[in-house]
Amino acid sequence: MFARRRKHFGTPADKATYATLHTASLASPHLREGLTPAAAGKASKHLRDLLGTAAIAICDSTGVLAWDGVGGPYESNHRRDAKDLAGPTLRSGRTAVLGAHDVACGDPQCPIRTAVVAPIVTEERVVAVLLAYSNNTSAALVRATEEVARWVSGQVELAELNKERTRAMEAELRALRAQISPHFIYNALAAIASFVRTDPERARELLLEFADFSRYALRRGGEYTTLADELRNVERYLVLEQARFGDRLKVSLLIAPEVLPVVIPFLVVQPLVENAVRHGLEGTTGVGNITIRARDRINEAEISVEDDGAGSDPEVIRAALSGESGSDSVGLGNVDARLRQVYGDAYGLIVETAVDAGTKVTFRIPKYSSGVHASP
Repeated sequence: MFARRRKHFGTPADKATYATLHTASLASPHLREGLTPAAAGKASKHLRDLLGTAAIAICDSTGVLAWDGVGGPYESNHRRDAKDLAGPTLRSGRTAVLGAHDVACGDPQCPIRTAVVAPIVTEERVVAVLLAYSNNTSAALVRATEEVARWVSGQVELAELNKERTRAMEAELRALRAQISPHFIYNALAAIASFVRTDPERARELLLEFADFSRYALRRGGEYTTLADELRNVERYLVLEQARFGDRLKVSLLIAPEVLPVVIPFLVVQPLVENAVRHGLEGTTGVGNITIRARDRINEAEISVEDDGAGSDPEVIRAALSGESGSDSVGLGNVDARLRQVYGDAYGLIVETAVDAGTKVTFRIPKYSSGVHASP
């Protein structure tokens, strides 16, 4: 006969720690949106739960961003005064402890008698304050309010970093478009022009392919797309290049259908294919073979672009990946940097090459990643 094991939920301290962490985790996604009225409003309930006070307010220089706690006439009385109470801490960055003569509204039934005002700081600048209202103030409440305000500061800084990251990625995309467009557009239009007299229908089809390629490559907005859409545009690019090179360009696409819906950063495959065409065929008179693969790796998609062209000195590739000027590898460092920005350093480009030995570029994409969504 076996004795039933009793479930052990931990000590009271363990339970309190779990409850605190859980409450903080509920507030953090909202604060990561930035300190807007909507985000502050959604987070304020959880922040009040952390402090256990009658009410809290979040104020910046414009006024009250959020209020949570006692409502009705009590809220209107204290909300009206919150901006004035926040002012000294907004200016000085020092925590203030306010007594009944500063805070109390005169209604004997109101649970608010005191307040702690703590600064929310990002990049050494006070951007807002957290006001914790209670019936009485203790040293423990002062410390707790300061710690919660410090934690909110960290979340707001992360929100700013996310915005900077987004702006950096948009700048990288603009740079990549500028890098690709002059090189490709000249050659594509020259190829189309060569068919205008001899095969007008072919010239028309190529012009439509060029229009669709340009519309995709130069579209505004949207950091991400699906692998299917990216490969569709790669095919347009290759149709135009095959019009230029004819039978000298041989392309194999080996694509696992399971990975076609995977969301990837916009314009990460096409620059690799363009490099393969340039280094595999330009400057030679022979046939160039390019193989594009997309494999299903359980939780990841693995994409590779391989050519059997002239290859390169590995030191030249290191320079391209590090962004050093003078490299003629179109967008290689740009693609590598954006992959690492989104997924971490484990997901950068892997380049296998040597002089006269061709080049193979491989990268992996997690099938599911927080914050990565294709644009509609």
